[in-house]
Amino acid sequence: MDTIAVSFLILALAPADAAAHANPAKEVPAMSMKLSSTAFMHEGAVPSRYTCDGSNVSPPLAWSGLPAGTKSVAFIVSDPDAPDPKAPKTTWVHWVLYNLPADTTGLREAIPTKGLPPGTLEGTNDWGRTGYGGPCPPIGRHRYVHTLYALDTLLPDLDRPSRAKLLAAMDGHVLATTELIGTYQRS
Repeated sequence: MDTIAVSFLILALAPADAAAHANPAKEVPAMSMKLSSTAFMHEGAVPSRYTCDGSNVSPPLAWSGLPAGTKSVAFIVSDPDAPDPKAPKTTWVHWVLYNLPADTTGLREAIPTKGLPPGTLEGTNDWGRTGYGGPCPPIGRHRYVHTLYALDTLLPDLDRPSRAKLLAAMDGHVLATTELIGTYQRS
């Protein structure tokens, strides 16, 4: 492979915002973060077990490919289609976690607060409580965006932050992100 082809390949593998954080002294990681669930495929339907119409428990999640230098992980589940996907007005927050240890590779199904990895802290969802709140759309098929953030720091205790407060605290510390999107529509 010639130098131009190798340079193009490296740029193609770089995160979309790499130019904003480019450092010529650092190598671009060859592996990218991945987030998945055995319960549903990316952009597939979330089974009712994980919704207000079922057991309302968190789905099993797995991730890999955290970049070098990751000190902690944050995780947010949100619905950008609230209340109506044809006329969204807000992003409804379903789950907020942060300070997951960098060596964590996922969360088991129906994980209770006491079962979270040691050191993990929770934020407040839009029901005004901590913990997972499953999909429960009032109308139409909504998207549920599960976003994983690799951070270069361990955040201080933010006292049950909202999504907005956590995003503000992470500003300048995000090494990489990845998403898993599930959809749900009540019958």
